Amino acid sequence: MPGENLSRDEAHERAELLSVDGYEVVLDLRSAVGDSAEAVRTFRSETTVRFRRTGEGTSTFVDLIAPSVSAVTLNGRSLDPAVVFDGSRIALDGLADENTLVVDAQCAYSRTGEGMHRFVDPEDGEVYLYTQYEPADARRVYATFEQPDLKAPYRFAVTAPEGWTVWSNGAGERDAEGVWRFAETAPVSTYITCVVAGPYHYVTDSYTRTLADGTELEIPLGAMCRKGLAKHFDADDVFLVTKQGFDFFHDNFDYPYPFGKYDQAFVPEYNLGAMENPGMVTFREEYIYRGKVTQAAYERRANVILHEMAHMWFGDLVTMVWWDDLWLKESFADFMGSFSLAEATRFTNSWVTFANNRKAWAYRADQLPSTHPITADIRDLEDAKLNFDGITYAKGASVLKQLVAYAGRDAFLEGARRYFKRHAYGNTRLADLLTILEETSGRDMRAWAKSWLQTSGVNTLTPAVTYDAEGRITELAVLQEGDELRPHRAAVGLYRLSDGQLVRYARAEADITGARTVVADLAGAERPDLVLVNDDDLTYCKVRFDEGSLATLRAHLGDITDPLARALCWSALWNLTRDALMPARDFVSVVLAFAGRETDIGVLQMVHAWGKAAVTHYAAPAWREEGGRLLAEGALRELRVAEPGSEHQLTWARFFAATASSDADFQLLEGLLDGTAKIDGLDVDQELRWSLLSPLAAHGDADETRIGEELSRDDTATGKRHQVRLLASRPSAAVKAQAWAQVVESDTLSNALVEATIAGFTQPSQRELIAPYAEKYFAVIERLWAERSIQIGMDVVRGLFPGLQDDEATLDATDAWLTAHEAAAPALRRLVLESRDDLARALRAQDRDRLAG
Repeated sequence: MPGENLSRDEAHERAELLSVDGYEVVLDLRSAVGDSAEAVRTFRSETTVRFRRTGEGTSTFVDLIAPSVSAVTLNGRSLDPAVVFDGSRIALDGLADENTLVVDAQCAYSRTGEGMHRFVDPEDGEVYLYTQYEPADARRVYATFEQPDLKAPYRFAVTAPEGWTVWSNGAGERDAEGVWRFAETAPVSTYITCVVAGPYHYVTDSYTRTLADGTELEIPLGAMCRKGLAKHFDADDVFLVTKQGFDFFHDNFDYPYPFGKYDQAFVPEYNLGAMENPGMVTFREEYIYRGKVTQAAYERRANVILHEMAHMWFGDLVTMVWWDDLWLKESFADFMGSFSLAEATRFTNSWVTFANNRKAWAYRADQLPSTHPITADIRDLEDAKLNFDGITYAKGASVLKQLVAYAGRDAFLEGARRYFKRHAYGNTRLADLLTILEETSGRDMRAWAKSWLQTSGVNTLTPAVTYDAEGRITELAVLQEGDELRPHRAAVGLYRLSDGQLVRYARAEADITGARTVVADLAGAERPDLVLVNDDDLTYCKVRFDEGSLATLRAHLGDITDPLARALCWSALWNLTRDALMPARDFVSVVLAFAGRETDIGVLQMVHAWGKAAVTHYAAPAWREEGGRLLAEGALRELRVAEPGSEHQLTWARFFAATASSDADFQLLEGLLDGTAKIDGLDVDQELRWSLLSPLAAHGDADETRIGEELSRDDTATGKRHQVRLLASRPSAAVKAQAWAQVVESDTLSNALVEATIAGFTQPSQRELIAPYAEKYFAVIERLWAERSIQIGMDVVRGLFPGLQDDEATLDATDAWLTAHEAAAPALRRLVLESRDDLARALRAQDRDRLAG
């Protein structure tokens, strides 16, 4: 039998053979606390599965990844675990028309965020558990037919340590025997079942609504976090956004929330942003803010809350048949997160964030060698794991925004309503959605889907303008480039300088088709200072500028009054830099000139990240030091003039810490930490203290003792992660050797501490120090991929790739590994190919920047 992977063909064959009537899962989690003599700490898992044979055949398998299986019984017949269980599957022969399978196993607690994750809080010693399954880790907790199209109802029963509370998808209570028993769920897929257990801090509320038929809908609400975070937990704001989301989705979906209660758990050491388990949504606890943060942070959290809520309909109620159509849930949830955020909450500029932040993720992913259509070819579970990417999420959401412009908002939402009602509790493919959208829009959705969903790559749109003798436009055409020329519904805006402001005075929408499209409505307009293609961000494309517009932006980007137009221009300039069309030093000059005038705090934070990346990766090596110095000087200048106590001041303080490079910079950081230096209005709270200490550690000015002293001020789980990262960042060969060994040669670190160690190890200022690890990287990654879980494998292969050794030798070494390992796991090769592409892009950009010197 194969190992832990599961192929699409195997899943299809199994779905043809059987259907599942229900699961009863009994877990004993009392082993989570106290000392354990086991090499691997385990818990007892008893699963009863009732299923029917609906196709030809008498044999199949059930999925289970566990250290041991005590007993397997099929229709009252005992099967020998030593014969039928291979570590990831249990073989089942002699199937009847109706079957009952009982599996008694010892399953392992996880330290990787996959399956039943166990976390010990260093602050108070309390133990917390939660599950995370997507795409296929329910099999680490109970025996299951692990594929999304074998939906079934579930009943969970959990025995937990005394004093704990347990939650699952359905409502539950503790019976007289001390067992937590939960209501049977609606039919759902395995990957969205969930258990959360421990001494969590829990807050309650409720949502009520009168439905169209006059009935009253009441949804019990809950929100929870570790006890150590309770003092920071702003549950009121979480509930506010939750209720606003339920209002929006009920207004627009015309299908009442179908899963009873709605709990939201903020859990430690979480690999993802969040997970849409119906009735029991889990989030990374970093969304609980321990210090002052900007409104952009609250917007991000609100977006994630609404993204997960949208999944209750797109993904949970109606689920894709297989991971090929993952976009049917993720693209819609990503789009609906921004859509509902703009229309139902205080974050009315969410489309600015979408244009500037989310689409940057999509543009990068869509230019990698691993780019794929939104409807991807997912051969197996390893493919599925890697396709939770910028294409499936952000490009898909961008294309849906284009669809709304193409088909109309009303047709789009009516299509969603029909989709839910027609396919409730079922599974769908692309064709099911297209059929409904054709009904509601009257458009040929299959032609649209072929161009947008079934091809890969990003188009580039560039204006070509001619003028008459009087300076009026005689023709404005949009030139489209790309492997696949797509239909774009796009706007073109004309801007001119007026009283020191760059304002739009003309706009036209057009259907951009083929290589060249004339926008006739703009003929005769006065000469603009700036032509902005894709104004209002209706479509998904890279935007280029004519030479006059580019000159205007270099001199006046900060004068653009509209925040969305300004964000689009920042994004376009960054794409020019990544594409080696604008020297990195020129982009840095624009950052230094105009970042201080950026009013949107989320855009400013992205511009900061881009500015630092320009110096780190895209600047010619000979100019890096100067570029870093200029950024630090600019950051300090803006920090000193920012409004005291403002979120802009905080953002500039963090950017100054991230770019600090001179002795004077480090002296100021020390002063801010010990109180001998002050900047009016800047509150140096604990989170900011770690930010200020980080560059001191990487520069060698904060040793292990100093870092330990900071931990004693913040002896929490978060503080421990910061400490681990800073310890690994110190500029010492011995430190790097230890960090490498902890991540590569040992698997004792949790997922969160692996991430922290890698972040500390890879310091841009320490290129020479970590250079010897390039060769070691290529020597170990295949073994590491085989030995570790896919999540840890992804983190290590991506995180330790020697991209900071940015020269042709590293490129050659990468190519040599790829040539010598053509039979390596496709998912591993994909990760290496993506990192190689990032490196090659950096070298091209450095060559361009070198020419500008």
